[in-house]
Amino acid sequence: MINARRILSYVRRAVDDYEMIENGDKIAVGVSAGKDSLTLLCGLAQLRRFYPKKFELSAITVDCGFDNMDFSRITELCEDLGVEYRIIPTNIKQVVFDIRNEKNPCSLCSKLRHGALNDEAKKTGCNKVALGHHLDDTVETFMLNLIYEGRIGTFSPVTYLDRTDLTLIRPLIYAPEKEVRNFANKSNLPVIISPCPVDKKTKREDVKQLLADLSKKYKNIKYNIFGAIRLKEIDGYKKLNYVLRKKDKDE
Repeated sequence: MINARRILSYVRRAVDDYEMIENGDKIAVGVSAGKDSLTLLCGLAQLRRFYPKKFELSAITVDCGFDNMDFSRITELCEDLGVEYRIIPTNIKQVVFDIRNEKNPCSLCSKLRHGALNDEAKKTGCNKVALGHHLDDTVETFMLNLIYEGRIGTFSPVTYLDRTDLTLIRPLIYAPEKEVRNFANKSNLPVIISPCPVDKKTKREDVKQLLADLSKKYKNIKYNIFGAIRLKEIDGYKKLNYVLRKKDKDE
């Protein structure tokens, strides 16, 4: 078992604060093959070993149909973790880029991928789906909504989907991206670089760069924005008595 102690501390804190897991849950982890979802998978697999509320875990990858995608090392990781793994073939790449030729493909691609993930989770008896969004994603989404839509909001830690009777949970919301990256690198996780032709060319990437530039002058800006989201209890975030450790901010 990979030692995920640091990541585990973030995962457990979020799971406890937002009551993400109950006895008898069967949780599908959406594994995109990126560092975030693979780190989440390892954290939840380790949490499963001792968490007082017993739950089952499975992993699901939605194969969008890009050429030369090899998930064999992820299969091996899941075997090592003792987690059931499914790969769902789709024609999402063809629909988004070849048939629809979307100028802004991210929205449609996201809807199709999440639809396929949720459908498979339901088929396999899961009642919850875990997504690998971390602290930086929370802040970036907040800034995207503010800059491009003129509204205050981000994704929620826990979201119930009444149409599918599934609950989405995001156990990595307290983990800074740098911690996720460090864990993935040190653990030699089988990360697959995204083959998407618009990867790193999106509005989200622009906002990520904006925050990186601001962080050079205002060191704790991402943590301060995240703290403000919690303070105002935006989109289900809770006002809590503690803050992220000073060490997390300074590293």
